[in-house]
Amino acid sequence: MKFDFTRTGWSRVIIVTIVGTFICIAAALFVDSFNFSGFDETQLARAIAVDILLPIGLAVPMLFLLMSKLRELAIANNKLANIAATDSLTSVLTRSAFTVLVDAYLDKFSSDADRMRGAFLVVDADDFKRINDLYGHSSGDSALRLIASTIRQTLRPEDLVGRVGGDEFTVFLPGSSPSQAAAMAEQMRQTIYSADAHFLHDHRRLSISIGGTTFAGSTSFNALFNAADERLYEAKARGRNRIEIEPL
Repeated sequence: MKFDFTRTGWSRVIIVTIVGTFICIAAALFVDSFNFSGFDETQLARAIAVDILLPIGLAVPMLFLLMSKLRELAIANNKLANIAATDSLTSVLTRSAFTVLVDAYLDKFSSDADRMRGAFLVVDADDFKRINDLYGHSSGDSALRLIASTIRQTLRPEDLVGRVGGDEFTVFLPGSSPSQAAAMAEQMRQTIYSADAHFLHDHRRLSISIGGTTFAGSTSFNALFNAADERLYEAKARGRNRIEIEPL
């Protein structure tokens, strides 16, 4: 059996209820103990029974109700936090959430040579404005959802993806080698280009350009983003529907 003692777990509710009840019983017995010396055996047994049963009757439902409400509040807060951190259209991280998580990783492992390596990608839809102009914003939204879904399906569990602009996504690949990053970027590009973009009514192909950088050593979010963004501009300038990745 797995016990969950987090703020959203029932184990926490039960343990606090039990411990709180025992504390109430102990307090009642301690306060009443000053009168025990004047009681006969029957009175003493009755007093002890009252000191035990009364806290149980009052503390258990009150503590259980209180902790249950606090648990519901914690669950609601977690849901709100997830909503705030998730882009409503594509279900990937928002720009702020993505930035915070990448910064946290870089700070946490800044002195760990084995963990301070990986890659950073910037993914951008090609001619996205033209898609919106020709087919409407609903088709543009479908294109963004397809791109986001393709990126998520390509990534490993530890990787991060965020939407940082209208048609721009960022990807953080902690621990990835340059060859792994290039292979994942190419898989994204090929999958998007070969996808059945049925929302583009004249069967125009949807494509993406990807700029990326790899790192091995201490760095910052801004350094990674700027380097990858420069590579993205190169990919666009060289014809789009391509990847450009270079070491930081």
